[in-house]
Amino acid sequence: AAVPAGVLALLLWVPWQALLGAPLAELSGDQRFHIFLSNNLEFTRKIKGDVAALQRVVCDTFQLCKEEELLLLRQDLSIAQAPLERCHGRGFQAEACFSQIREGLRTYHSSLDAVLELLPGHAALVETLQLDAANLSSNIQHQMEDLGLATVTYPTEARGPLPAFSSHFHHQVGGFFILADFQRFLETAYRALRHLAHL
Repeated sequence: AAVPAGVLALLLWVPWQALLGAPLAELSGDQRFHIFLSNNLEFTRKIKGDVAALQRVVCDTFQLCKEEELLLLRQDLSIAQAPLERCHGRGFQAEACFSQIREGLRTYHSSLDAVLELLPGHAALVETLQLDAANLSSNIQHQMEDLGLATVTYPTEARGPLPAFSSHFHHQVGGFFILADFQRFLETAYRALRHLAHL
């Protein structure tokens, strides 16, 4: 059953649980792995900054700034959220977490097309964000292959055409939530990478 938007919002704002999981002894001493983590922590931070910049544009342009004011509208929108349950709490698993980050980046790369349509005057920033998401996904894929980590493929929602927004306003709200979801996704991914860097 679908989780009501209000409940979902509460779950998303629950204070961060300490990352748990068995130490990755075989990876923790690998110099290349730590360079990869360091580089991609910086890369993720950069992407987060670009998403925040677009969130400010949506706020300034459409006066859509506060998520709690829009939660009821969210129920009318078919916006896919990328799961990251393998990246935090008791479910933390390095291979599965990397796979979920990789898949999620692909999902948001596709979803950002809706933001591109919404903000044609900021196409360069949206396209840079899509390119960065694709590059980070590719980095993670190559690192998993280099380390011999198993690639776990999670069933993802069909990446069909963009959501059919019933009005321009719904499109604006949809763009708001795509960026808000992507920012939360990046926060979780960043914390997971930082956790691995400190093992």
